[in-house]
Order: sequence, then structure tokens, then C-alpha cells
Amino acid sequence: MSALEKMLNKKSDSFTKKDIMAFARKNSVSALNFRYVAGDGRLKTLNFSFSDEKHLDRILSCGERVDGSSLFKGIDAASSDLYVVPKYSSAFLNPFSPVPAIDIICSFYDKDGSPFLSSPENILKKACSNFEKISGCQLNALGELEYYLIAPRSNLYPAQAQKGYHESYPFNKWEFLRVEAASLISQCGGHVKYAHSEVGYIRNEENEMSQHEIEFLPVEAEKAAEEIAVARWILFSLGYKYGVTVTFAPKISVGHAGCGFHIHSCLMKKGKNIMLKGRDLSPEALKLIAGYLKSAKSLTAFGNTVPTSYLRLVPNQEAPVNVCWGYRNRSALIRVPLGWTCSKNMACDLNPKERKSPPPPHAQTVEIRSADGSANVYLLLAGLACAASKGFSEKDSERFAMDHYADKNVFKAKEMEKKFPALPYSCHQSARSLIEEREIYEKGGFPPQVIDSIAAKLYSYGDENLSEKLYGKDEEIKKLVDNYLYC
Repeated sequence: MSALEKMLNKKSDSFTKKDIMAFARKNSVSALNFRYVAGDGRLKTLNFSFSDEKHLDRILSCGERVDGSSLFKGIDAASSDLYVVPKYSSAFLNPFSPVPAIDIICSFYDKDGSPFLSSPENILKKACSNFEKISGCQLNALGELEYYLIAPRSNLYPAQAQKGYHESYPFNKWEFLRVEAASLISQCGGHVKYAHSEVGYIRNEENEMSQHEIEFLPVEAEKAAEEIAVARWILFSLGYKYGVTVTFAPKISVGHAGCGFHIHSCLMKKGKNIMLKGRDLSPEALKLIAGYLKSAKSLTAFGNTVPTSYLRLVPNQEAPVNVCWGYRNRSALIRVPLGWTCSKNMACDLNPKERKSPPPPHAQTVEIRSADGSANVYLLLAGLACAASKGFSEKDSERFAMDHYADKNVFKAKEMEKKFPALPYSCHQSARSLIEEREIYEKGGFPPQVIDSIAAKLYSYGDENLSEKLYGKDEEIKKLVDNYLYC
């Protein structure tokens, strides 16, 4: 439970305006912050300081005006006002504010009081609603939030390059920041599953760079996006607090693992996970996988949005290259992880004095591994919902999934590499794939102008042959990495 849920003694989805006002009054809260994700994918802030309940009531009831032309491309400054309206269920206590403050995630509305169709949260909401109508299922998701922490080099207890996975303190120096981040994310309403150090570890003459991950539990896709947006803000804020750099950049050094942003998803019906039929994947799960595979190339437009994204999508660097899937296969685009489907009770086996108990209900997900830290999480999840709709709409989806099954390490088995199509190798190629497949996303709720804007941004980098141009040019690569360090 979040800190605010504990204090109000109720679940966040039951929060009301009255609850928030009563809490503010009882706890001498005099500050309120609106939070919202704009066109660039970053969490924005509008600060309020209120002196009486009447003022707070007005803010919570009506929201506020903002300049849409400064938040979204394509809005004319001559008519740019938008409303930001608070979503009470998203309220949390700000852990960094110098005065007691409540933060609330907002949605955008236009001059007519209708949801602003080009805002990321409304695109995601519409895409999820459309998927539910087509499939009869609810799409739940979780993110694996990978990041690098860059700090001054210490000669004590160095880790080994590319050997940082689950390393412990003191070999991983910044475990305490990771633990603090996970705790604050939970206090702010995020459903954290666990946190650990990741594979990447880099040392140079000045710095050491350690890779970390915070993974979440599956929740409704819209809620998952909110949690990731807040979590990224918390991690950046902790980096600033401790005077170190936190980055979600997809690549910070050639030859070392970059920051992926793996998304797990599962299908729910009547509150139950329906990803399995017996111990095998259900027909619905195969349709979900097929949708992701069919749309894999164009999905990179939402998940891999800067030139350094495509320095990560290379063989043997913890990232997929080919469009395929497999059980427990980390070389494939989509991995079906272990889901506690075995019949043995392992805890009782290891602890003989424990009474036998039925195994927990399965929690099967499928993980798409292409996206990275440059992703706009709302648009990425919306894109996945649209791709899933395609999988459920087309009759050949189950067969398509089976035709793209990989039972070997794709990086080592050359026949696998030749069998399956490759992901885009540049922003330019990603944009082209998006334009070719735009109908998938426009059917699901993406306004055409948003598709055009995303493609134009990707084309603007002019990176069609970037990998060839940069080969062996370490200084130019470093400049590029630095340019997108806070992507």
C-alpha cells in the first residue's frame, strides 16, 4: 500500500476529493502538485500553494489551464489552451517536497471539455478500451525499469565488466540508492516486485557505471504507465540528491549492455489470468504474441526513439534482433518466462517441516524485449494494445505465432537468424515501418497527426547509415551517447 493509502485506510481507486481535502486539513498540507506526461514523454509539474479549503476545492474540482502549444507539437499558439484535470486515484505524498505536499496525475481536456485526443494518457486509454472490445480481455502490464548510475570511480571492490548481474554491496556501490528508490516508488503507489543490479558494469579513468533494475508487478496498462512515469522521476530526483547521474539511455558504451525497457503483459478475464490452458499457452496468449510479432518493426517507433537505440539492438548485447519468440529464450524478441506451472511445491521440498499447501495461481506473462529507456511509456503501451488488437482480429494469428517460434539461441544458430525478419536498424527505418503500418495504430486510437509527428521526429535524426559511419569512431560515439544521456 502507498503511504497515502495507509493514512486514509482505503485503496487508491476509492480516493475521493473529500478524502484528499480531509487529509490535507488534518496533516497541514499546503501544497499540491499536478503531474502529467506531455508529448515528449516526460513528467511535467504545476505547483499550487493554497491557503484555504475553498481554494483547494476549486483546484481539485476544476483543474487548471495550461499552454498546450508548449507541451505538444502541432497545436497553434493562437488557440492553445488545454485543461489539466486531476485523477484522484493517482494521488500520492511527494517524498522530496520541502513542505508537506500531495501530487496527483492529471489528464488533458480540450476547450469543449472532451479528452484531448493527442495526449499520451488518452491515446493509451482509448487503445486499451478498443482492445477490450475486440478481445473481451483486459490488458495488464509491468515494466522492467533498467538504468545506469554513473559515479566517480572507486578503486575499492570493483565489479567485473558485463558481470554485474545480482551483484551485492560493496561490489555494487549504489545498492542503497536502489533500495531507497524502490521504497519511495512503493510509498508513491507503485507496485514494486523487486530490485537488483543488472549485467552492465563499466569503468574508465574517471567513472564507474553500474546497471540496475527495478521491476514492477502487473497492473492495468494505464496504471502501469503512471507508475513508470513517477518511478523515473523518483530515480532522477535521487540521482540529483546524491550528486550522481541516473540515466535510462539505451546505450552508454559500445560493447556493453544498454538499458532495455522490457514490458511484460498478460490477459485478464473476470479478474483471472488466462495466459495458460493447462500447462501450455492459451489460444489467447498465442494471439497476443502474434500481434506483437506482426507489429514488431513499427513498435520500435514508440519503444526505440533515439539514434543510440539502434546501437543497442545488436547481437549478443542483451537485446533482441530478430522477430521471433520462445520459452525462456532471452535471445528472442518475445520471451515466455517461467510462470510457476510445475506441480512440485519447491518451498516445502526445501523446508520439510512446512505443511503441504496448494501451489499459488500461475502468474504467466509474455515479455517483449525490444524497447529501451528512450520510450514514451504511454505511447509504447498504447502501441502494444493496438498490436494485440491486430493479433485478436486476424484469423491466422495462432499459426503465425507457431511459425515464428525459436527453440534455440538466435544469436548462435545462423539458421534461426536467417529464418526470422530483423528489427529496424535505425530511427529512419523505424519511421518507415510506422508509416507503412500506421493503420494498425490509427484503428486503435492514435490520431493521424501523432503518427505523422512521431515519424517526422525519427526521420529528423538522419541516421539511416549511422552504425556504418560510427564504426571504430569512439569519440563520435561518446558525443552521441552524451547527447541522449537524459533521453
